[in-house]
Amino acid sequence: MEIVEKQAEESHTDTKRITEFLLSEEKIKQEELARTQELQQEKGVPLGVLLVQLGLVSDNEMVAAYEQLTDIPVIDENEFPSDPLIDVDLNPKFLTENCLLPVKVENNHIVVAMADPTDTYTIQAIQLATDKKVSPRVAHSSMIEKALERLFGDGQSKLEDIVEEIEIDANESEEDSVERLKDLATEAPVIRLVSLIINNAIESRASDIHIEPFDNRLKIRCRIDGVLKEAEAPPARSTAAVISRIKIMAKMNIAERRLPQDGRIQLRNQGKLIDLRVSTVPTMHGESLVMRILDKEYIKLDFDTLGFSDEIQQKVNNILDLPHGIILVTGPTGSGKTTTLYTALEQINTPDKKILTVEDPVEYQLEGINQIQVKPKIGLNFASALRSIVRQDPDVIMIGEMRDLETARIAVQSALTGHLVFSTLHTNDAGSSITRLLDMGVEDYLLTSTLNGILAQRLVRLLCGQCREVYQPLPELIEELHLNQYKAVEELTLYEATGCEVCMDNGYLGRCVITEFLLISEGIRRLILSHADGTKLQQLAVEEGMDTMQVDGIKKALNGITTIEDVMRVTRE
Repeated sequence: MEIVEKQAEESHTDTKRITEFLLSEEKIKQEELARTQELQQEKGVPLGVLLVQLGLVSDNEMVAAYEQLTDIPVIDENEFPSDPLIDVDLNPKFLTENCLLPVKVENNHIVVAMADPTDTYTIQAIQLATDKKVSPRVAHSSMIEKALERLFGDGQSKLEDIVEEIEIDANESEEDSVERLKDLATEAPVIRLVSLIINNAIESRASDIHIEPFDNRLKIRCRIDGVLKEAEAPPARSTAAVISRIKIMAKMNIAERRLPQDGRIQLRNQGKLIDLRVSTVPTMHGESLVMRILDKEYIKLDFDTLGFSDEIQQKVNNILDLPHGIILVTGPTGSGKTTTLYTALEQINTPDKKILTVEDPVEYQLEGINQIQVKPKIGLNFASALRSIVRQDPDVIMIGEMRDLETARIAVQSALTGHLVFSTLHTNDAGSSITRLLDMGVEDYLLTSTLNGILAQRLVRLLCGQCREVYQPLPELIEELHLNQYKAVEELTLYEATGCEVCMDNGYLGRCVITEFLLISEGIRRLILSHADGTKLQQLAVEEGMDTMQVDGIKKALNGITTIEDVMRVTRE
């Protein structure tokens, strides 16, 4: 009895040290810890396991805490057994609930990987059941769960397991449902379900999560490297609970289901701070919800990393060195325009420059740059914000998007009065951007005086370096795309995507830009003054040495960076 009491006391001390450490490092808040401890009393699950399951602390943060505050060694996933241990008879349900895995038996000792190695009650239970001494090891809960599914899985996913715990009354009235949904959305199973959906998307490198209700099913799709792919989804009966949970996290009104809403969530994943931009719209079968995942650590604000060629970088740098004028970045939604502008701003962000931005929304916070979030509901739009910031004595101004004539005119006036102005437009190529501004009502002589250059871009998927395969292009393809102008026919090689474990069988891993950069030359100025159409402007720019996006993409395909199919996908209109 004294030994058991001593072990319980040691367990309590270790747990207290871990929680105090997490609080001091601001990994969790006191109210979150209190709520988790209450839940632990109900569930009987180790506290460390529950903190990770609820998404309050990441796997990496928990392992780091155990490693720093205890003498228990960390075990790697490659040490896990390939088959269940024959001489260890432990119930798989017990292993799953307590997030532990028997790894090996040495003499009279059993080595056990544990998500919470300070849980002495579970260690005692293993010792009683196996009649062996336990040597605990620290391991990531996600690694243990994956191994348990591999060794003991019954074909039912973790997501389905969680859904079974959610109690939903199908006959609930509309009036009662709002209060019930509030309660349901704060219960552990729903919290874990939403956390799992978000974590799975982040692990798969998704940029967006689409949660779409239909008549008899809930569809979840993730945009990975620019392409939507269907993901595992819970049953339709959990739709209201899932969407309500996300709306509560994003500080939205869960009672309002008839109007679109926007919100923002900030959470930690694997030790990184992740921003989620949330949008809902009402549809026939409920609210459709999209979360844009903004991971600043994943985005590298560097022209090389983004895929800019040396030639384009040189042209961009020359433009950035100019004291005033307008630089436009153009392309459709999701073509990386904002990232390019942020990269340019980072490059010129020095103590002797004051930089102000007006954005809708502010996607990433940049150190040393004053960023303004547009709020149309209170009258703070692009035009009104711009009128104010020109009195803030800026050197550089970034406008999230030129949406109307008033915004465009203020941008032009700012450029004329000695400011360097960055902005974006939604057009198909560089040449048509000028036509768009003229159609908007901007005077041609003002454009020729202020416009420095236009960068048009698209995003193509990067081939996985581990599994890409080389092939010789067909003569028809060589002729259609004039590939022989880049290399001799016998030297022409292209690459195709196949798929492997590294790229999760996609064949692609990440994205990069393909670009065209139109410099405003004297010839281009003359065409602007004659109100030439975008095709003529584009044609002259090519004659003056501009590589189109398709040409830049073909060069990247010939160098094994992407596939010719992906280049054609984003450049063919």
